[in-house]
Amino acid sequence: MTVFAALAGFMLAAGLLVLTPGLDMALVLRTLAVEGPRRAMAAATGVVVGVLAWGLVVALGLGALLALSGTLYTILQYAGAAYLLWLGLGMVRAALARGACADAAKPARSPVPSRPGNWFLKGLLTNLLNPKMGVFYVSFLPQFIPAGASVLGFSLLLAALHALLGMAWFALLILGSRPLRHWFARAAVARWLDGLTGGVLIALGVRIALHPAQR
Repeated sequence: MTVFAALAGFMLAAGLLVLTPGLDMALVLRTLAVEGPRRAMAAATGVVVGVLAWGLVVALGLGALLALSGTLYTILQYAGAAYLLWLGLGMVRAALARGACADAAKPARSPVPSRPGNWFLKGLLTNLLNPKMGVFYVSFLPQFIPAGASVLGFSLLLAALHALLGMAWFALLILGSRPLRHWFARAAVARWLDGLTGGVLIALGVRIALHPAQR
């Protein structure tokens, strides 16, 4: 496989992966709708940095250890489940608080104002605490490394391209949401999105916690 063929094939595969709805996209879209574009971009940046981190882990050979070690994988799964439950419960509490504000005829605001840096960290942890991302990278990246190429250098290049595609896609989603900002600003919409996203995250966290050995 030539370098050009490897890069072209990876860009196609990574592009399809980026467009596929998942936990990262759900987090960014929810943040965009409820918290605004600035915090959504912070969450997207955190997700992308997480992609780069997984690329580095796999390039250094640590991803193979994760794939082979059932104990390490299970520990990371439990940590991820706990994080999803914490994040989901926070969103559900925010939805309930907005409902209380609406019942009291008060202006709907986020119960706990958050800085963009907080959402960067949430995006980063959502990606890093997903062990399936590491296992996927272990099986995914080596297929696109040409013979004779530096495994470390080319793996980091592929991870950077994946991150670039992800950032471009998130930026398009955020910029394309401008016509919907008035609709997103409605208290009922924010409450519904918080409750729905929080419920999904809680369900995922419970599922992961109950099935720690699945890969």
